[in-house]
Amino acid sequence: MPCMSVLWFVPIGFLVGTYGTIIGAGGGFILVPLLMFLFPQDGPSMVTAASLAIIFVNSTSGTIAYAAQKRISYRTGVLFALATIPGALLGSYLTRFIPKQLFSGIFGLLLIAVAVFLSLTRGAKRGTGAAGRPPRAHRGARLVDTVVDRDGTAHPLTFNPWLGVILSVFIGCFSSLVGIGGGLIHVPVLVYLFEFPLHIATATSHFVLVFTSLAGVVEHILDRTWPTHILRDALLAVGVVGGAQLGAFLSRRIAARWVMIGLAAALGLVGIRLVVGLFL
Repeated sequence: MPCMSVLWFVPIGFLVGTYGTIIGAGGGFILVPLLMFLFPQDGPSMVTAASLAIIFVNSTSGTIAYAAQKRISYRTGVLFALATIPGALLGSYLTRFIPKQLFSGIFGLLLIAVAVFLSLTRGAKRGTGAAGRPPRAHRGARLVDTVVDRDGTAHPLTFNPWLGVILSVFIGCFSSLVGIGGGLIHVPVLVYLFEFPLHIATATSHFVLVFTSLAGVVEHILDRTWPTHILRDALLAVGVVGGAQLGAFLSRRIAARWVMIGLAAALGLVGIRLVVGLFL
């Protein structure tokens, strides 16, 4: 590949890192179809391995920026990560028994429905802290964590941790079955079900991605399905590091409704891709 065409992977990684960090989803939903289009000779495992490695770099860079802004609920993040990882392993195992194409199509329709819901609600009315009301009461809910951001604002996070664990297992399982990142689903769950402030939800979701993407990278290393395009992946990594920093910087300066619309667009694109896969 010519030198100038290789260098395009730096700005591509920058855009993926920026967008993925703003919505707390890592950017794999953009990277996987892009790599499959540009490198059709690579098998799905090779593309997934490369994407997971880039997501790990992106989520690590974004997490460092979010940590400096004091926006991460570490207790929630560790709890969800510990549940998401075994869920993802379960999903990998179930692919042997479940017709993946049909399941992906059904799940794609669900993602499209969620995208439409997020668009119609025009962002996160809940979870923004603007209403000044306590979170919705859940059976078994308790104060799990209190995040004090860099502005000195305290955000008490009250939800049922067992419900969070169960949902994270399912999120990890479904994400593994259809090959998408769990951050796309974790953010709406945190905002609309547990009523997290949006900027806490996206930062915490990004923190969870550090662990889940690393687990995926390790799994591919053990399976010896490691990508051979070292220069390409290194340049993408350089781009996502800078993009994640910019995304974390911009996320507090973009209105919550636009962040949620960006998330809805990502969910819609992934859902359409999964549904279209039924007919290809």
